[in-house]
Amino acid sequence: MALAALALVKVRDLFAVVMLSGIFSLTAAALYVVQDAVDVAFTEASVGAGIATVLGLATLAVIRVEVEKPSKTVAWGPLLLVVVTGGALIYGTLDMPGYGDPNAPIHHHVAPRYLEGSLPETGVPNVVTSVLASYRGYDTLGETTVVLTAAAGVLVLIGRGRRRRRKPPAGDAAP
Repeated sequence: MALAALALVKVRDLFAVVMLSGIFSLTAAALYVVQDAVDVAFTEASVGAGIATVLGLATLAVIRVEVEKPSKTVAWGPLLLVVVTGGALIYGTLDMPGYGDPNAPIHHHVAPRYLEGSLPETGVPNVVTSVLASYRGYDTLGETTVVLTAAAGVLVLIGRGRRRRRKPPAGDAAP
């Protein structure tokens, strides 16, 4: 992922940028599978590596791309903003428990609550389904909305090339 991110920063060809972003998303999806977050991995693979790549390639096919020569000056403001934001994000993770730590708060508060209370609170016998459909219903709705919007965008792009202008009938000419 780091190599793909570095290549994304350096490369100037938009086709390569679209392909590298797809590779980055596919690698992220594989990482989510390794961390047992299969639902997030599926969404990342379908939206990030799949639909976003198709939309990027379709956009490149529709528009004409001219690459401008990069300027020799360095924009220090955006670089400083990225460094400060990255530092704040890293600082925010310093007090987090280690990955897989059995003493992490999630293993003592959240997981037992879901396991014990999901059936009486939601009426759904499957804990995973109750978490995705009831407790995280808005999150699941958001993921579904993203996939639906991306699919609609693909259909609009595909249909754009096929649509032709119709000539108005001879008697309905505009004044």
